[in-house]
Amino acid sequence: MQIIRDLDEFQPESPVVLTQGTFDGVHLGHQKIITQLVTRAQQIDGKSVLLTFYPHPRLVLYPEDNELKLITSIEEKAKLLKSFGLDYLIILPFTKDLSRITPFGFIRDILVKKLHISTIIIGYDHRFGKNREGSIIEIEKYAQEFNYEVEQIPEQDINDCIVSSSQVRNALLSGDLELANEFMGRPFSISGIVVTGQQKGTELGFPTANLGKLDPFKLIPKKGVYAVKVIIANESHFGMLNIGTRPTFKLNELAIETHIFDFSDKIYGQEIEILFIKRWRDERKFENQEQLVQQLNTDNTEIKAFFKL
Repeated sequence: MQIIRDLDEFQPESPVVLTQGTFDGVHLGHQKIITQLVTRAQQIDGKSVLLTFYPHPRLVLYPEDNELKLITSIEEKAKLLKSFGLDYLIILPFTKDLSRITPFGFIRDILVKKLHISTIIIGYDHRFGKNREGSIIEIEKYAQEFNYEVEQIPEQDINDCIVSSSQVRNALLSGDLELANEFMGRPFSISGIVVTGQQKGTELGFPTANLGKLDPFKLIPKKGVYAVKVIIANESHFGMLNIGTRPTFKLNELAIETHIFDFSDKIYGQEIEILFIKRWRDERKFENQEQLVQQLNTDNTEIKAFFKL
């Protein structure tokens, strides 16, 4: 998959089959669109192209709104999209000027003149253009004039619940990891660089890999203890992770700490990927370190048994 950030660099030599959107989380609804996109491109010996935007439009249009948290960073999104066999990922810088382009202008100047679309595949509820006025209606309206085909994806339901990025975000924030993972068709993940912590885990007999500063808009799931899978240098490990402020030590800064089972390598400065498999329990404040260690031993035993280690 080739990543393009400048539309002038895109010079396709085959028919372009395109879809567009933010695709935050790359959930099951998104995956249905992407799968159809790739299949359709292969059928006509064309190129599959996904057009997305960075930063997220809401961050540009409503900069004072700091409540938006994204399921996937742009790097995580690109990694996920690559796994579907896309030919091109185009990351279009989202600006206020871009937001003022009318739906007709967006179709004519970007989709047709810049990206040379042959076919566009979009979800039933996709909106675009100035004030989000564009929809499937505009896409179909100008199809004959600009000589492209339109394929629409209907609603994708899971257990009578529409899959959306908002649904995934709400599930993660409320602690319903099982539902979030079901919506995404895979475990939620966080990637980050391992940094030196305060060594509290080592003092307790449970050394941890602490993640450094993440993308400020990356969503962090509800505080608590999780059973996780950890990818280090393409090798898989298992562990238990805590998201929280470590109230037993009266610390206020949020930390993401992972105790990796049967692992003692020094990995400071390395990037790791953490897959959230199961939410185990809430974060708790203990009366003393002895009670905390007792609980950690219980968590360790139970989560190892869960992973059949």
